[in-house]
Amino acid sequence: MNIAEFFIVHRSSFIVSIAAFLAGIINAIAGGGTLLTFPALVWIGRNPIIANATNTVAIWPAGVSGALGFRKDVASLQRWLWLLTIPSLLGGAAGAVLLLHTPERVFARIVPILIGGATVLLAAQEAITRHLPHHKATPAWLVFAFAFQFAVGIYGGYFGAGMGILMLAALGLIGLTDLHQMNGLKNVLGLCINGIAAIYFIARGAVVWSDVLIMAIFSIAGGFAGAKLAHKLGRKFVRAAVIVIGVVMTIALMLRQ
Repeated sequence: MNIAEFFIVHRSSFIVSIAAFLAGIINAIAGGGTLLTFPALVWIGRNPIIANATNTVAIWPAGVSGALGFRKDVASLQRWLWLLTIPSLLGGAAGAVLLLHTPERVFARIVPILIGGATVLLAAQEAITRHLPHHKATPAWLVFAFAFQFAVGIYGGYFGAGMGILMLAALGLIGLTDLHQMNGLKNVLGLCINGIAAIYFIARGAVVWSDVLIMAIFSIAGGFAGAKLAHKLGRKFVRAAVIVIGVVMTIALMLRQ
């Protein structure tokens, strides 16, 4: 068997591997890797619902590597971490149940609006936070953070593309300014959302394990690469990358309609 024949035979594996590695990098820096892995799975012939569930299970290990890469940045955010973990788990579970009981095309129609709105919000985050009260840790802000994260959890458990951008926007509005800290917290919370959803999908037998194995390995490698890349390139570049990814995701999802 020559190289060309080998590639043809294992074309699906190559496509999924490349998509998973790039998704791991993107998820560690800004979130949105699902936009690569989900279409890749559909492209090789997976049912959209099964592809979505499989993607969630496969990408979860990369979330671990991404979270470890930012562990020092999250060390000083323990209060927010514990507060937002609860709605993340509850929302992720609710979203996973919703996915397996609702046609994906229904929710896909509003996904571009959510992603586009979150991207605009993130782009304007610095200007917005300058006009917000300096003391954010009030009961009203805590309720807002809890409710918004619960909504993000539902979205993440259901589809997930752009979940990281939504969380980064919310974390900016509750007073966090260090993008590396925000990325670290986003990765940990995403780990909770995807983890609880993955457990449900596995219990319901909604995953293709051969795809999971390939994607998990390559997304873990991408997650470590992404965490190191984010620190090396600096905060301005990372913020710009988040915004660009959000714009690309919005356009791509609109074109899928």
